Amino acid sequence: MPSWLERLREDIDSILQRDPAARSRWEVLTCYPGLHALWLHRLAHFLWTKRWRWLARFLSHLTRWLTGIEIHPGATIGRRVFIDHGMGVVIGETAEVGDDCTIYQGVTLGGTSLYRGVKRHPTLEAGVVVGAGAKVLGGFTVGAGAKIGSNAVVVKPVPAGATAVGTLARILEPEKEESRDEARRRKAEEIGFTAYGLTKDLDDPLAKAVHALLDHAVESDRRFAELVRRLEAAGIALPDLPGEDREFDPQRVSRWVE
Repeated sequence: MPSWLERLREDIDSILQRDPAARSRWEVLTCYPGLHALWLHRLAHFLWTKRWRWLARFLSHLTRWLTGIEIHPGATIGRRVFIDHGMGVVIGETAEVGDDCTIYQGVTLGGTSLYRGVKRHPTLEAGVVVGAGAKVLGGFTVGAGAKIGSNAVVVKPVPAGATAVGTLARILEPEKEESRDEARRRKAEEIGFTAYGLTKDLDDPLAKAVHALLDHAVESDRRFAELVRRLEAAGIALPDLPGEDREFDPQRVSRWVE
């Protein structure tokens, strides 16, 4: 069991590693409300576990007034957690935050149940990053190393290593998405067409779905054109079809969802 001084040094060093704006241990110790909130929470949590409930809540109330960060004294917070900026962060009573998590300003780890004695708030496993303004609501688990995008609203479990974005949040499986991006890139090279500004960093799953449909439409057009060319080469004339002169412009459609 590390001493309180070792825990303090550990917390400060973790902030120095994750925040390029932090220039010294003294600056972190004196100017980072997230650090102050976590240390006051540890005292409040100790009082809560010893059933000094009112005193624990009152200390939590003072902490919110001093730092702008509200952590219920019943919440369980792991080691090396970094609450960056912190203003407006709310962490509920049955929330559990694992080691090495990073939480930005405006985040809510909230509950959706009104029943006491049940797990109402989320569990963040080790290394989770929750972007500014995100709301994680419910008694489910966000897997280790997962990322919650800024302003996302998450109401269901997030697998380890995945990314949740949007309102309501949609889950992006990183390995699957990378393979799909690579497949689309190869297809674009084969047909001589740039994949509509699609990049590896595109994080809107609806836009990705639209781009995938556009890829399919372009490939279908290419195959139909090849089929018509071969039929005409074989001496089979095809009649003109209504609307045949209207050319499909995937770049124009792509810009609608960028």
